[in-house]
Amino acid sequence: MTSAPLTARLTAPGGPLFFPVTAYGPGGGVDLDVFRAHVRRGVEAGAAAVFACCGTGEFHALTPEEFQDCVRAAVEETAGRVPVLAGAGYGTALAVRYARLAEEAGADGLLAMPPYLVLAGQEGLLRHYREVAAATSLPVIVYQRDNAVFTPGSVVELARTEGIVGLKDGLGDLDLMQRVVSAVRTEAPGDFLYFNGLPTAEQTQLAYRALGVTLYSSAVFCFAPEIALAFHRALGSGDESLAHRLLDGFYRPFVELRAQGRGYAVALVKAGVRLRGLDVGEVRPPLQEPTEDHVKQLAQVIERGYALLDGEEAR
Repeated sequence: MTSAPLTARLTAPGGPLFFPVTAYGPGGGVDLDVFRAHVRRGVEAGAAAVFACCGTGEFHALTPEEFQDCVRAAVEETAGRVPVLAGAGYGTALAVRYARLAEEAGADGLLAMPPYLVLAGQEGLLRHYREVAAATSLPVIVYQRDNAVFTPGSVVELARTEGIVGLKDGLGDLDLMQRVVSAVRTEAPGDFLYFNGLPTAEQTQLAYRALGVTLYSSAVFCFAPEIALAFHRALGSGDESLAHRLLDGFYRPFVELRAQGRGYAVALVKAGVRLRGLDVGEVRPPLQEPTEDHVKQLAQVIERGYALLDGEEAR
């Protein structure tokens, strides 16, 4: 854990937010050595933060012991260079347990996943996240998606809750997000953070930036960090020409391929990491591997993406 406030370290990141996959060995167990290498390569490539054992990291498939081992490994590999955040989820009691395991492992913050399965009302959701936030000293980012969708008034209450520092949006309702940002700005002003957390967030980031949401998760960074960094720089410098070329030539084809299979938001990313030379193993059930043809198409998409960067350097 580092001493600098998490919000300050994330406000103006110098690179994408890195959500590493979790590496498994031939027998199916967690391979910490490969996971460490994956995290280390990401930090050295320019990641601004590491979000370990979250959605891309198959949080749902890990035992508490595996979770803590991975978070601790990520903390050790980053060595304070960038903050490390860890997922926390399921029902309130288990979410609290995972939060405490992450704190013991040295994490700098938490990404609080939606509670397991139940469709709760706003007051129940608020109670859940308040209990998670109160369980540790770690700052908490709440992940809005699926069965955890908030009204603007509820986000105001989250922003007023000690320990809750941000909202990651995986819903994609821009009208709702505009109203959320406006409500928090007027009723709970401060350093509340917002993140675009949609799958392949680069595809929608131009729209989110118009709302003032500049932070986004990048699964592509796992297997094509140079492409993810080029896009991140293009956004920061206002180079819409480069951003559009990457969107048209790489991100859109990747998103269309991702849509060809359930769970590909994780499985296709993991296949991409393997294609780039690091054997992180397959996904755990209930996720399934991409088809052989889809992996071949992924290799072609990646090749086109890097060709776009070569063309940019030649300009």
